[in-house]
Amino acid sequence: MSIRTIRQLPYEHDELFQGEISRMIPYHRMYGKSYCVPALTVYRESELAELQAASEAVHRIYRKVQQFIQRYMPDEYLVERLGIHPGLLRAARMEVAPDGITRQDWIVGEAGIKCIENNTDTPTGIPEVAYLEGKLLEVLHSEGMSRDDIALHGPSSGMDEAIQSALTELIHFYSRKGLGTKVHFTCYDWHIEDQTNTKYIMRLCEQAGFEVVYAPLEELEIIPNEGLYHRGEQIHILYRLYPLEYLIDDREEDTGLEVGQALMDMVADGKIGLINPPQHIITQSKGFTATVWSLYERNEQTPAFCGFRLFDDRELEVIRTYLLPTYFEPSVFLQNQEPYVAKGIWGREGKGTHLIEQPEPEERLEGVLGVVENVKADQPDLLHQVDAPLTPEQEEAAHIAAYYEGQPKIYQQLWPMQSAEVQTEEGLFHGYVLTGIFVIGGRFAGVLPRIGEKVTGDMAYYCAAAVANEPSNPPAV
Repeated sequence: MSIRTIRQLPYEHDELFQGEISRMIPYHRMYGKSYCVPALTVYRESELAELQAASEAVHRIYRKVQQFIQRYMPDEYLVERLGIHPGLLRAARMEVAPDGITRQDWIVGEAGIKCIENNTDTPTGIPEVAYLEGKLLEVLHSEGMSRDDIALHGPSSGMDEAIQSALTELIHFYSRKGLGTKVHFTCYDWHIEDQTNTKYIMRLCEQAGFEVVYAPLEELEIIPNEGLYHRGEQIHILYRLYPLEYLIDDREEDTGLEVGQALMDMVADGKIGLINPPQHIITQSKGFTATVWSLYERNEQTPAFCGFRLFDDRELEVIRTYLLPTYFEPSVFLQNQEPYVAKGIWGREGKGTHLIEQPEPEERLEGVLGVVENVKADQPDLLHQVDAPLTPEQEEAAHIAAYYEGQPKIYQQLWPMQSAEVQTEEGLFHGYVLTGIFVIGGRFAGVLPRIGEKVTGDMAYYCAAAVANEPSNPPAV
């Protein structure tokens, strides 16, 4: 298998990530190690062209299936198969024509390119792609390196404008519904990555001519059936970098008031406009990926159900080419002894994801994927020292593991990832490339390459994208 080309920059981490870059990306180090690396992930022009066309085509299919679910699927399906909280159903069924900010995750390699996930509720990685990618290319070009280095260019140069255009469409949509044009931006203020992403988008919104306010989650106040407030001012349009599946369970500690439900009721009543729109909770669920595949396999049956054939021949080809077989149970893979991935439907940063590379026909699923097995693998001492007190960090890790492992799962064909080697502060890292593709307002907008383990987690390295020109006439062999 080929290895992805990495262009290492001639700088140590601290030499590069300082000054303006450090202010713009303050989380260039996370969890006690470097997150951004002084290197570039190189893609060929032909690869980028295919990713652009494929990501937009896949996005159109996602939008079509989302609307199909909103209009034709019963509440029971959204709750039981997609895992959507009943308190979110009314808001999830609200159809918003303008599109928001989404990020698809792709595997790019010799076997072909495949979209394996879709992050549509609260995608991050925006300052890295929209700002840092360009800065690292500037550094490379300023060094006066080889002609090949100078020819490298960034695929994400239009991302700022794409965000502004998408926000403008959404704000005008909400304005026509009587919600004005002022936007409050919220996230947890203590979470430096979320805060940076939120404020980056907020600045772009302000530059587009809208009035904006930063309103940390900690400062929001809700009065049920009346409104959401920040320092006494009522909020009508809210950008929130906070997942809806978390928000719906939020309660006031002192009173027990279900503030998340109260907020979503006001959204469903048209009193508050959300960015991203609440319909994105449908596509965020990994159960949505299994639904797309199920509808693909049953396309000829849809006329009997809804009166029309859901996918045309061109869309069927896009699904066949760029998506992977994904199901709500693993029997197909077990019967064929075919490698697969099990994913929690609300899994994030690789949590709740397991690779089954050598399945056995008689394999007992709960033995492979159960919580106890994973605790045993990750925290062996906890099982043998049941009376020993846990540290706060261990308690938090156990709570997070239980949350993700307790979710319903989907099962997806395992697709080979392309390997890469990148020099880091910790030494040479040999890992695998996951290519995030931002689709904003329905259009390709940027590339977020991360190099991590086979399951890309929150310890993966961001290694900015660059595109190499290809010769128009390949040399004869």
